[in-house]
Amino acid sequence: MAPDDPLDRAVQCHLSAHEGDEHYGLLAELDQYGTALWLRWHGSDVDVAVLPDCPVIGTGSGSGSGSGGDACCLFAGHVERHSWEDTPPQ
Repeated sequence: MAPDDPLDRAVQCHLSAHEGDEHYGLLAELDQYGTALWLRWHGSDVDVAVLPDCPVIGTGSGSGSGSGGDACCLFAGHVERHSWEDTPPQ
């Protein structure tokens, strides 16, 4: 299904499937270690935020636990799952 909002077509939300309509798309990693520039949108309201990286690291290769210590690619305090929890096992 194609999104109705033109912004959703240009920048995809990096969060896993989630309740609510607040979305975040990664724009750029910053030179400052542990931070990134994120586009945040909620309906037609759009802003840019510098957010710290999520500090959570997976512990192993089991289901839902990250594979071999993979770091979460999202920002600290994000809702729902960590990025490695949405990756299908290989």
